[in-house]
Amino acid sequence: MTAATRAPSTFDAVTVGEAPAPRGKACASCGAPVEPGDRFCNACGTPQPPDAPPADTPAAGAATKRFQCRNCGAETTVPLDTRSFTCPFCDSNYVVELPPAETGRQPPEFVIGFAITPQQALDKFRVWLRQSNWFRPGDLARSSVEDKLKGVYLPFWSFSMLAESHWTAQIGEFWYRTETYTTTENGKTVTHTRTVTETEWWGLSGRHHEYHSGHLVSGSRGLEQAGAERIKPFHLAALKRYQPSFLAGWLSEEYSVERDAALAICKQEFARREQAGVDALLPGDTHSQVQVNTEFSQINSDLVLLPIYLLSYRYRGRLYRFLVNGQTGRITGDKPLSTKRILVVVFGVLALIGAIALLVALLSSR
Repeated sequence: MTAATRAPSTFDAVTVGEAPAPRGKACASCGAPVEPGDRFCNACGTPQPPDAPPADTPAAGAATKRFQCRNCGAETTVPLDTRSFTCPFCDSNYVVELPPAETGRQPPEFVIGFAITPQQALDKFRVWLRQSNWFRPGDLARSSVEDKLKGVYLPFWSFSMLAESHWTAQIGEFWYRTETYTTTENGKTVTHTRTVTETEWWGLSGRHHEYHSGHLVSGSRGLEQAGAERIKPFHLAALKRYQPSFLAGWLSEEYSVERDAALAICKQEFARREQAGVDALLPGDTHSQVQVNTEFSQINSDLVLLPIYLLSYRYRGRLYRFLVNGQTGRITGDKPLSTKRILVVVFGVLALIGAIALLVALLSSR
């Protein structure tokens, strides 16, 4: 994906009757507005000179240091003046500062900036926490939990590849016959007919191919793939070439899932899609013994940083997590429930059912 072909990620609100204000700087070739951070003009494709970082924005590699969580293994880049740090993934204080040496890891290639503000994310958490509020434990201090909400750029591997599959299957087609049978009714033999469904099976084989693109695999051991799926989708048309200025004021995590491990996860997903694609095209009324053998080629990958608000906290020894997609505002998470309050409701419902049953019994006995 190149910057010249990507759609803009945000739009300015325009009041009816007013001309929209121009965005960014003008392209030297065609005069079209170019957003800050774009490497190419979206109108004519002319390369653009890099933007100078703002006076208060740290240069690449400066004013940051890294912490590693000894509990979940996450490595997070934080501002240089950070003295203590709590892991945003598992709420552990068992973290150590890493020496300021090269990580040896692949640098990110693309990034999507935060479109949701910290206050909007906090408001979403408050609304979400109030849902089913009666079942929430009374001793859960919301104020102390809210302080743990952090905006983090998380690493994801984005894969695209060609999947070519050869498949075999047994195809079934229904046909119907009329069957006669007898029964004894009131001491007499009665003849009946019924329709019986039979299946004729025959073998079939073929090929299926599809180019799959833009599948995101979490590069963080702190956010497993199942959790990443719950916070998707991200609109990848908004991807921009990575620049360190995007990370100013935000936490960011180094990837801890290597590309090969992420590629294996992605291939499993694309193989599942191939299986579903073959199932969808099979003829007949039913099928069985479907075997799909898939080979992958033209594999491309990008390391991207995606915006997520993360809130992790512990309640009575158990870890709970709340996430906000920093681009779309989608939320997901788990919260503690009060066992005592749930039991009160359960016993109350059972008592109500028992009372209704008793009333019905008394009325029917009259």
